[in-house]
Amino acid sequence: MKFDRNTIIGFVVLGLLFFGYFYFTNKEQKKYREQKAREQFVKDSIAKANASKADTAALARDSAKNDSIKAIAKAGVFHDTTKKTEQFVTIQNDLIRVTFTSKGGQPKKVELKKFIGPDSNLVKMAGTDFDKISYMISTGNQSTAPSSDLYFDKIDSSVNPDGSKKVSFTLPSFDSSGRSITHEYIIKKDDYLVDFNVKMNKADQLLTGGSMNLTWQYAAAQQESDISYEKQNTQVGYVKDGEFDYHTAQKRSSKEFSESVSWIGFRQRFFFAILVARDKFSSGRIEWTMPSDTAKTILQSTANMKLSVPVGTPSVVPFSIYYGPSDYHILKSYGLKFEKLVNLGQGMYSFVRPLNRFLILPIFDFFRGFTGNMGIAIALLTLFIRLIISPLTYSSYLSGAKMKALRPEIAALKDKFGNDRQAMSMEQMKLFREAGVNPLGGCIPALLQIPIFFALFSFFNSEVALRGSEFLWSNDLAAFDDPIKFGVHIPLLGSHLSLFNITACVTSFLISWYSMSMTPDQSNPVLKYMPYIFPVFLLFFFNRLPSGLTWYYTVSNLVTLALQFVIQNYIIDHNKILAKIEENRKKPKTKSKWQERMEQVQEQQKKMREMQNRNRR
Repeated sequence: MKFDRNTIIGFVVLGLLFFGYFYFTNKEQKKYREQKAREQFVKDSIAKANASKADTAALARDSAKNDSIKAIAKAGVFHDTTKKTEQFVTIQNDLIRVTFTSKGGQPKKVELKKFIGPDSNLVKMAGTDFDKISYMISTGNQSTAPSSDLYFDKIDSSVNPDGSKKVSFTLPSFDSSGRSITHEYIIKKDDYLVDFNVKMNKADQLLTGGSMNLTWQYAAAQQESDISYEKQNTQVGYVKDGEFDYHTAQKRSSKEFSESVSWIGFRQRFFFAILVARDKFSSGRIEWTMPSDTAKTILQSTANMKLSVPVGTPSVVPFSIYYGPSDYHILKSYGLKFEKLVNLGQGMYSFVRPLNRFLILPIFDFFRGFTGNMGIAIALLTLFIRLIISPLTYSSYLSGAKMKALRPEIAALKDKFGNDRQAMSMEQMKLFREAGVNPLGGCIPALLQIPIFFALFSFFNSEVALRGSEFLWSNDLAAFDDPIKFGVHIPLLGSHLSLFNITACVTSFLISWYSMSMTPDQSNPVLKYMPYIFPVFLLFFFNRLPSGLTWYYTVSNLVTLALQFVIQNYIIDHNKILAKIEENRKKPKTKSKWQERMEQVQEQQKKMREMQNRNRR
């Protein structure tokens, strides 16, 4: 069979057409299969997701159902209460507003009406989900449940004849046993202390062994701008066996009690939370942590305390709860040693506490009541303190004037003995003795002022009246003023520069400069430059301190400069001082035993040095 050219071309074209047809057909089928596969995958994913949601929802329903069954089982004879909804009741006086919840019959939130928090709203205490007051009760059938999980749905409130307000939450049983629990709260007029009474019918059937195991969970929310400084000033306090004790929260994390405890409390610089057992806890344990700064929580604590419940119908367990400021006068008025936790001098600085209690605090209260301005009250307090210590100040300046009168003779001794410091020291002591001058006369009055420094340091860190008080450029005299902000953290200094800190350091430098100009030249470079280095050191130390404290030092330094100038130029007569020195020189001198020993030691050192010099030759 012969094929002409046209036939061959026709077969080739036909083959190409078939090949193209099958190629494109397979390609389209492949796309179709892939599309179908994707559609099936999406359908399967949706179905799977729906099934998962259905399973999750079913699991959630099952979990909720199981939780409900468990809750009902735990609630036992109080099981109907698990079906209730949470109800809130708010009671207030002129100082506090307390919101109670029927769940657990306990405080839900406390607001202090006289104080503003960091969020510009009222200071809130005990307002987190962590906060609770609870104890385990027997609910029948060998089951127990925490009172905080049960709904005290019967609520009654009333106003007493004395103006106090009462609210009670009752948890009744739904059997014939007659068991019930009532939480009664009484808020008095103009008072931060809330009375809390737990009344139990058939307490022997509700508690095991006649003991209540109370759990108090408390989270202290941040209330000040500087959270790290607030943590430094947070303490845990208590009264056990009638004696007060405390711990700095950063240094410990727990405390065990085997003795009777009247109360336990937590102070976060300016605010207290205190739980009082009127019949005293028999034992217990407190544990606390200090969360990271980002949590804006100063302290989170759990106290597990045990106390005996008296037998009676009903049995009454009396408590009191204090949520309020760390005001010394308010706390002292309760007669329960609450005021001991106010830091007017604690630990190694407890020796200044009487100074704060009986002098500084009353005088400051008088001036702030008189002026109404905290900054001016601080200035007046400063003037008053400087007036009290003026005899010491005058004695110090008089000693400085005597030293100044001897400057020419001291300079002559330096020229005579050159670098021989041992001989120079001996001759200088001899000169002071002959002239009747005490070289420490200027130091001793300054040392006697140290207790005042520590007293004021404690006072300005704990005086709640300064909190939120504005003065000049400071928005809060209880915190550092920060008109100068760096935007970055500088080691040892922080992210700001306090203007009151600058004024305190600059005036300290001026005092050092003036004092050095009035005293003999120092051959020791350390002693020569130390007075100028000290104000620089204060710049870093004072930068985070309350602006009320740095304002006090500024005023005190200005008073010091003024006194130095007036006393040195108008009160002290330098001619009379010189005449007195000459008169002292003519008097017979007697050496004290200390002077004799010092001279003997110096003489021995001189001989040893001479022997060493001869041996070297």
